[in-house]
Amino acid sequence: MGIVGRHSAIVAALTALGAPGAGAFVPSPSRRRTIASSSLPVALVDPAEAKLSGGEDGGPSSPAARPQQITADKLPPPPFKKVMAANRAEISVRIQRAVTELNMASVAIYVDEDRYGQHRWGADESYVLEKAEGATPISAYLDIDQIIGIAKDGGVDAIHPGYGFLSESPQFAQACADAGIAFVGPTVENLDTFSDKTSAREAAIAAGVPVVPGSDALKDADEVNAFVDEIGLPVIIKAAMGGGGKGMRVVRERSDLIPFFESASSEALASFGDGSVFIERFVDRPRHIEVQIIGDGNGNVIHLWERDCSIQRRHQKVIEMAPAWSLPDDLRAALHKYAVDLTSKAKYKNAGTVEFLVDQENNPYFIEVNPRIQVEHTVTEEVTGIDVVQTQIRIAGGASFEEIGLRQEDITPRGVAIQCRVTTENPERDFAPDTGIISLYRHSAGAGIRMDGVGYTGLAITPYFDSMIVKYTARGSSFAETVARMRRVLIECRIRGVKTNIPFLLNVLTHPEFESGVVTTAFIDENPGLKKISESTWDFASEEQSDQRK
Repeated sequence: MGIVGRHSAIVAALTALGAPGAGAFVPSPSRRRTIASSSLPVALVDPAEAKLSGGEDGGPSSPAARPQQITADKLPPPPFKKVMAANRAEISVRIQRAVTELNMASVAIYVDEDRYGQHRWGADESYVLEKAEGATPISAYLDIDQIIGIAKDGGVDAIHPGYGFLSESPQFAQACADAGIAFVGPTVENLDTFSDKTSAREAAIAAGVPVVPGSDALKDADEVNAFVDEIGLPVIIKAAMGGGGKGMRVVRERSDLIPFFESASSEALASFGDGSVFIERFVDRPRHIEVQIIGDGNGNVIHLWERDCSIQRRHQKVIEMAPAWSLPDDLRAALHKYAVDLTSKAKYKNAGTVEFLVDQENNPYFIEVNPRIQVEHTVTEEVTGIDVVQTQIRIAGGASFEEIGLRQEDITPRGVAIQCRVTTENPERDFAPDTGIISLYRHSAGAGIRMDGVGYTGLAITPYFDSMIVKYTARGSSFAETVARMRRVLIECRIRGVKTNIPFLLNVLTHPEFESGVVTTAFIDENPGLKKISESTWDFASEEQSDQRK
């Protein structure tokens, strides 16, 4: 059988197993039986131990560690009957899986360009979003009225917005409330405060949290020039709404100020429907540390420790780890306290992330609260044993911390987890997105490995959406063990037909500075050779492992 014949046979086989090939018709999925599950917190070891507990293979902790708290109690009833994931791709699938484990029905929405996507055929029910002629596919996922209408017609009693799109929209949360549908996220008041980064700064200042000197939302070039006259350069322009690096520009030369202001505002408007921007003094070569919090809406907030998200390109995270194991203990404790103080004062409800920059002298500065689930929540789940998405759903259903079993004294990280975002981008073209048909897709697996992704052989990669196709999370008992495990994952993974950033990720994971455990947000810019992937080889044991073309 020739190459084409073998490829056709593979696509046919995968299609038969539920992964559609290119051009295949996927019928609407039928309702499937679900089974109940739950995520209970576990008792974890003291972080002062020299080696974080956990098996050498990244599995369960050794007999010397404190045992997990396991009971025979019955699981609570499902908090809802039917939950919609108002999103697409990987995060929609993640929500659906959490919903199924809580014994509820899952509902997906999709545009025509996503008709072969896993989030469509993996849900119990799926509904197509209509869009105006000439409108972008993204616009349909921002159509509040249409999404609420589908939810009401389908008997949905809760909506999880995921990340991006409408996840930080107070208008969407209010529309859910008006329709009698639970919004799996913060309150409207929380979103009013924290989805706008300028009002979030004001809340941080009121709570005694240190902030970077910055402005309110700036309307025009005159206001921009006046503010920069006051604080000087360099500065960073940021979108007031949204995240993911959209609407961000670093200005080092005065001649770039107004052009960058205009382009940042345009990008913010296209990405979030709001072109408001503000300016902060630029902190050079910081670490980016964020604290995962969960609030009950009554002023009680717990933290799930922190993540180090300093590996970034164009202000967008690429590799994340939990915990930020190389932080000084006093700084770590201060960040946890700042995050809890700020969000408890606001009576924050549900999951959120409080983000900080840490300068070269270990001075922390608040930058924003992301009032939603984060892409990188997986690393926190892996080291704490707490399912963040299920916890979100249960809190939205009215469960208390006590009913869920969340106690701050029980939450301590075990081991180290690292997440790598695999994207269909070409690092040698400044991470330009690639498009085409995936001709071969082979996942990695094994001990201590988690995969959250939506790829398959035959999938068409289009230019309409974010380029992330899969994210791998590795966990081990130490940083070095986890790095070695992630390298192995990326060596095993095979994605052909489109360019990916896998060689770039391997370049990062094998760089001496990364191996030291302390890097800054300038790491990629300061090491441009990381992006030269065509001839990249690595010092691994065998020729096949060391050469990406094997």
